[in-house]
Amino acid sequence: MAKNLMIQGTMSNAGKSIVTAGVLRVLKQDGYRVAPFKSQNMALNSYITKDGFEMGRAQVMQAEAAGTEPDVSMNPILLKPTSDVGSQVIVNGIPEYFKYKTKLIPDIMNAYEKLDKAYDVVVIEGAGSPAEINLKKNDIVNMGMAKLVDAPVLLVGDIDRGGVFAQLVGTIMLLEEEEKRRIKGLVINKFRGDKKILEPGLVQLTDICRIPVAG
Repeated sequence: MAKNLMIQGTMSNAGKSIVTAGVLRVLKQDGYRVAPFKSQNMALNSYITKDGFEMGRAQVMQAEAAGTEPDVSMNPILLKPTSDVGSQVIVNGIPEYFKYKTKLIPDIMNAYEKLDKAYDVVVIEGAGSPAEINLKKNDIVNMGMAKLVDAPVLLVGDIDRGGVFAQLVGTIMLLEEEEKRRIKGLVINKFRGDKKILEPGLVQLTDICRIPVAG
C-alpha cells in the first residue's frame, strides 16, 4: 500500500499542478516509485494515452516528472467544457454522462487503488479551492477525496496575485474542524525577493492558523 499526500490550493491557478510535479520529482530522485493522481480535472486540451484513452495534460506532465508512463488511472474523471453551462464527462478515458457526482466514487477509487498497489507514494492534486462552500456537498476532488483515502494535505496560496495571507486564512476558516486537521503545512507559491520581508507575515500566519509554513 502506498503512502499519499494531497496538494490543495486556495483557488484555481495557485500552483497546485507545478507543486505536485515538483514533489513527485523530488520523491523520484530520492528513489521512490511515485505517481500523480487527480480524481477530477477540467480541461479542453486532453492527452491520448498509448491505450487510446483521454486524460488531462497536467497529469501527463506530472507523470513525466515522476518518471512513469501516463495512465488514465491518474485522472479518472475529465470534464471537457462544451458551453458556459455544460461539459462532456470522460470517465476512465471513455465519454459518459452522470447525473450525480457520488456515482463516480467507485470509478475514482478503482483508479486510485490501481496506483496504490503499483507505487510507493501517490501525490494527489485537488481542484480549485476546498473552501467553495456552494460546491462542498458530495465533493470528490478536494477534502472529500482526502477523506476517502485519508490523505494529509499541503495548502498552496499564490502570492503573485496579492492577498496570499487572506487566501490561506480565509480558506482554513471556511473548513470543518476535521478538514482543518488534515492540513499539515502551508505553501506560499511564486514569492520573489528577500525572504526576510516575508518572515513577519509568516510568523503571524502560523500564530493565526496553528499550521506551519512548509515552504
